[in-house]
Amino acid sequence: MNGKMVLRINSDLSADVADLTASNPLEENRGVSFIGTQKTGPFDVSGSTAREWLRLPSNPNGRPNADVVKPWMNGMDVVRRPSDRWIVDFGCKMSEAEASLYQGPFEHTRRHVWPLRKDVRRDGHRRYWWRLGETRPGMRATLLGLSRYIATPRVAKHRIFVWLDAAVLPDCQLVVVGREDDFTFGVLHSRFHEAWALRLGTSLEDRPRYTPSSIFETYPFPAGMTPDVAATSVLSIPTAKDVAEAGTRLDALRMAWLNPPELVRVEPEVVPGFPDRLLPVDEISAKQLAKRTLTTLYNERPTWLDNAHAELDAAVATAYGWPADISTEDALARLLELNLERSSS
Repeated sequence: MNGKMVLRINSDLSADVADLTASNPLEENRGVSFIGTQKTGPFDVSGSTAREWLRLPSNPNGRPNADVVKPWMNGMDVVRRPSDRWIVDFGCKMSEAEASLYQGPFEHTRRHVWPLRKDVRRDGHRRYWWRLGETRPGMRATLLGLSRYIATPRVAKHRIFVWLDAAVLPDCQLVVVGREDDFTFGVLHSRFHEAWALRLGTSLEDRPRYTPSSIFETYPFPAGMTPDVAATSVLSIPTAKDVAEAGTRLDALRMAWLNPPELVRVEPEVVPGFPDRLLPVDEISAKQLAKRTLTTLYNERPTWLDNAHAELDAAVATAYGWPADISTEDALARLLELNLERSSS
């Protein structure tokens, strides 16, 4: 024994001195991270069907179907290749009469969703059958006005964070973070936050589960750089700027590996307001791209990826005022101290 008192044996049989179960939710982290929407019915459609609706003339209310037909992503879309699924989304408050004015999308839900929802026990699902089962109004309010947001699969072998365009509606198998700054992305993708998530999260078989309440809301960001501080103020801090630059570089390198310009072409969506499509240039490219997923990348963990993460980790450590080579155990102990200090004040 090294003389340290072990307070917790983790599920992977490793021991640490920081009992992270003693951590508390932090007010500065509230209202930022959410579980995505839940369908509770076949609201999703293929990209070809969605584009047919998007190309149609305006509806009797003078509005386009783009109001209620949106790109949709779940956890598999993040760790594999995007599936090009879209979803009919009538929001949180739209009445049945208002929804019916979007003729094509509404008739789809009437044919496919209503028969499954009309007799369910849950009152809200039955009465508002044309709306998604969990519409997440709090999440929508937080994402409003952002150009992009951070997302991570709720359950995944590797704790990976990605950027999603604000036009994309996230499924309940994604946890979203309502920030569009590279600093927040960088901190979340550091080894310190990953270790915190592994210790406080549960797991499904061998895949760790991420939850907003027990992980994000308890995680203490560096002082003066917390989620309740405006990004412009955070990025005025030199150490935060370094984290942002390292996070940007990590994301850029990954995207270049996932979608090499020799293999993809950029196709603008059929109507403005939605992200461009990245399509394979030919069948050979399509086969090669099918093998380029974030799961494959993190399974292989090439040297360039390790280097990018090491650069990011060093920048995040500096933002905390720690040495770059701080051990995971010591970092977790310091994070717990920060959590307890802030949650008790």
